Amino acid sequence: MTVDKIKRRLEADERNQSYTKRGVYPVFQVDKDARILIIGQAPGKKVEETGIPFNDKSGEKLISWMGIDRDTFYSPRIAIVPMDFYYPGKGRSGDLPPRKFIAREYHPEILGMMPDVRLTILIGKYSVDYYLKDRKHRNLTETVAAYKEYLPDYFPIVHPSPLNFRWLAKNPWFEEQAVPDLQKKVREILAK
Repeated sequence: MTVDKIKRRLEADERNQSYTKRGVYPVFQVDKDARILIIGQAPGKKVEETGIPFNDKSGEKLISWMGIDRDTFYSPRIAIVPMDFYYPGKGRSGDLPPRKFIAREYHPEILGMMPDVRLTILIGKYSVDYYLKDRKHRNLTETVAAYKEYLPDYFPIVHPSPLNFRWLAKNPWFEEQAVPDLQKKVREILAK
C-alpha cells in the first residue's frame, strides 16, 4: 500500500464525501524514513485551507517545543498522523472531536508503513486516550506529568494551541522539565 492509495481511499470513503466534494483533501505527512511520529487531534480551519499539517500558531509552538526548525519539521524524518485527517468543524466550546473511524480504520496501515519510528509524540486527550488506553493516568495533566513512564515509545504532551496558555501558566513544570526532555529525545533520534 502506498500513501497515494490511502489518500485516494480516504477521498472515496463516503464518510468523507462532504470534504472531497468541496476539494478538501486529507491532511497528514508520512514517509518510510520517518523517525519521529506526531499524533495530534485533527487539522484546524487554517490547516484545512492550506493542506499543510500544523501550519498555524499551534505548529509554531510545537516546533519550538521540539527544538527543531520548520524545515526539519516538514522533512521525511518527521511523520504527522492526526486522529482525524479532516477539520471536524466547530462545536459549542471549540472544535468538534476527531471522528473515531479514522484512527481505527486507517492508522494501523499507515503506521505500518513507517518501520523506523523511534518516538511517538501523543498530542492531547484524544491521542493519549486512544494509544495509551488503560496505561494513562486519571486525566491528561497527570498523564503528561508522568511522561517518563511511557518512554522510549511515547511522549504525551498537551496541545500546543495558544488557547492552552492558562494550563501552561498553572503547570510551569511542563515547559521547565518536559519540554527540555522532549527536545533532548528529538535531538538524539534525529542525530542517528
